Order: sequence, then C-alpha cells, then structure tokens
Amino acid sequence: MIHPHIADALKVPDLVGLTDGLVLLRFESMKIYSALAAVRHLLDRGTVRPGQTLVDSSSGIYAQALALACHRYGMRCHIVASTTVDATTLAQLEILGATVDRMQPSRSLRLDQEARVRRVRQILAERPDCHWMRQYHDDIHYLGYRDVADRVRAAFPDTPLTVVGGVGSGASTGGLVERLRASDPSVRLVGVQPFGSVTFGSQHHHDPEAIIAGIGSSIVFDNVRHHLYDAVHWLDFTHAMSGAVALLRDHAVFAGLSTGAGYLAATYEARLRPDRVHLVIGADTGHRYVERVFARHAEAADPAALKPVEVREPEEMAMPWSRMAWQRAACPAHWKERAA
Repeated sequence: MIHPHIADALKVPDLVGLTDGLVLLRFESMKIYSALAAVRHLLDRGTVRPGQTLVDSSSGIYAQALALACHRYGMRCHIVASTTVDATTLAQLEILGATVDRMQPSRSLRLDQEARVRRVRQILAERPDCHWMRQYHDDIHYLGYRDVADRVRAAFPDTPLTVVGGVGSGASTGGLVERLRASDPSVRLVGVQPFGSVTFGSQHHHDPEAIIAGIGSSIVFDNVRHHLYDAVHWLDFTHAMSGAVALLRDHAVFAGLSTGAGYLAATYEARLRPDRVHLVIGADTGHRYVERVFARHAEAADPAALKPVEVREPEEMAMPWSRMAWQRAACPAHWKERAA
C-alpha cells in the first residue's frame, strides 16, 4: 500500500508477541490515530474549515500527532507545550509549521497543566477563529481507536482479552475497550497511573522523579470513563523504568516509559489470569527517554522481583506499586468536586 501521507503510515500499530498470553500493541505514535480521526470528523461536519488554526495543550506525543494531522489536512496548528516536551519534538513541530508556546517551568504538574489551560483560553480570546481541540475533554478523540479495536478483534477472534495501558486522557484505552465490548462484554481493561494523578485518587502521593505525566493528570479529564476499568495499577518512576528496560533487554522493544509501566502491570495481570491474552498498549517509542531512562539502565530492578501491594480503596495505596480491583465503578462524585 502506498500511503497518501506519512501520518497514515505512522498511525498503524504492530502486534508483537512477547510471551504466551502477552502481546504488545506497538505504535510509533499512538495519538496520530486519534488526531487524524478527530480533525477529519471536524472537517466533515463543517465545525472547522481548511486553513483554520487548531490549538491545544500537550505534554508530548499529542502535540506531534496534531501537527501531523494539520499537515495532512491543510490546517494550521498551535501548541501550548508542557515543560516536559523534548527538543526533538519541538524541532519537528516547528518544521511542520506549528507555532509553539512553551510554558515556563512550574513547581508541580498541576501548576503546569493549569497554566497551559489558561494560556489556551487567552489565545482563544485573542484569536476567536482558532478551534480548541480539547483532547482531554472532547469525546471525538475516541473515534480513531475504533479502527484499532477492529484490527485487534480480527487478530484475536473468540479470545478472552485484557487490555492494559496508561489512562492518560482516557481516549485510547476507553475507545479501544468500548468498541471491543460491543461484541464481547467480557473484555477486561486495566489502567496504569503514575502516583500524583487525580484521575484515580493518588494525588496525595508524590514521586519526585515522575516524568510519565502523559498517563496521569493533576486536573480532571472528562474523557476518562472510570466505569470502563476493571483494575488500576499505580507505579512510580523506578518501576516504570524497570519495565521499559526489561522490555528492551528481553524482547528488543524500544518503547516509552508508559509502555514500560504497562508491561510490568500486564506481567502481573497475566499471572493472575493465565487463561487470557493480555494486550499491552505501547503508545510511543523510547527516543524521548534515552537520557532520563535508558541511560540509567543499571538502576533498573528485576521485574521478577517486583510485586504490587493489593489495596481495597485508593486511600490504602502505597508507593512504589499498588493495585486495586476497580470493578467498573463510576468516578466518585466528591473526587471531581475536590479536584476542581
């Protein structure tokens, strides 16, 4: 197949067998699927027009995905970038024609995210012709993952399946599993969170080395549908790093830190339910983490020696790794009130 644009090629994931019952859904950059489908949908509905500026906040791979989608469909792109966006991504954004506001360093992820939202609102007030993509809140970002789910189901027909992945904005894990459950309600979903994220109640735990902000949040994300999740894992930086290093060492897969966290969680889930195929979402490659993660591989622990603390309530969790059976419960109303 000759793809009409590089984004159409980059979005397609690969299925990589790791062990019996453990499969990696490996993306070059997962959010390209989401951004392409969202922009196409907005154009088809007439919500935006060719040449209009699309703006959003991003801590990493969504920024590149939106810039590629804008390049693909003849749109302009403006990114309010987190302090965690690396130099390689920034250079690509600029060459692709995106304009970038890079926020000043903040004392916490919450202050960084709040500052980015304020800046987006300021841009919209100054330039009302811009369209805010709202990747954290607009459910159009679920659309692209329907196609991924159809690919997964075709590869594993009539197979008991568990999806394991970083929660983040909620669109990737949620979009995949909603589509899969339409034909098989028994599909399980295991979410992965960093300590410090409000999404599943770990905001009172501080991980000083946490750099996996893309799978957690310090503000409420409306796109997270808590009732989809069967279990949740919270992991600190060292455990996520250990998973990423083990994935490269044992399977030659060079993937990002959220994939390492998902891999570690999936190996534990597979021991609990060996009758199921556990599909780990590999959101991106490891290139952004060379210095901060892979150069420190000597510090990585042996995953075989690691095990989570099982908790019954989020208040019981403890670092460095906790797990809770979420059982498809709704988000407690007081969480949103407290985090607002």
